Amino acid sequence: MKKLASRISTGGAVVAALLLAACAGTSHTTGPVPEGHYRVQAGDNLYRIGLRFNQSAATLARWNNLSDPTQIEVGQVLRVRPNAGERTVSAPRSSSAGEVRPVNRMALQWPLDNHTVSKPYDGVSNKGIDIAGAPGTPIKAAADGKVLYAGNGVRGYGNLVLISHSGGMLTAYAHNDKLLVSKDQTVRAGQQIATMGSSDTDSTKLHFEVRVNGKAVNPMLYLN
Repeated sequence: MKKLASRISTGGAVVAALLLAACAGTSHTTGPVPEGHYRVQAGDNLYRIGLRFNQSAATLARWNNLSDPTQIEVGQVLRVRPNAGERTVSAPRSSSAGEVRPVNRMALQWPLDNHTVSKPYDGVSNKGIDIAGAPGTPIKAAADGKVLYAGNGVRGYGNLVLISHSGGMLTAYAHNDKLLVSKDQTVRAGQQIATMGSSDTDSTKLHFEVRVNGKAVNPMLYLN
């Protein structure tokens, strides 16, 4: 499964920290990068940069006074480390895959009735789980929430639905056939949001991700 793409097609929505896209452009800074800073490269976005330096996209936006976090440019130098004496709060991680430990975790419903996981989460090449199924199978919201994105503008994810939940949690449902919800719509746990398909992939499946405060976690820790 490809990582979340850094660009959304024309008319696509900016979706929380997951979809903070870097703008292509000409380098406008030269010289060495100061300690604790990073020069934006082609294909970067705040989410990816944050993962590299163990900071949230929101923290990077605040440190760099970014009123529009989608407008970072190639060559731009960003602060990525706290100043001396400054404290930051980052999510706890487990040892191997950078996984957030679930604390007071929200219980999620399976997004479809079939629980056959064809590809498990590993935190590196697969940031979620792939669930096998037949074309047209109903895809359901894993918990109550609000639709942040519904479209096909994120490369590698096909027809995608992103839902925001309480506690900084977000769920992603990729490779759908038909999308049955729209941006800003409120949904309930178990409500059908799409039908299973094979958009932007080579087989029929649901790619399901769970992110907490912008960091990918193992969905199996949350699914009941």
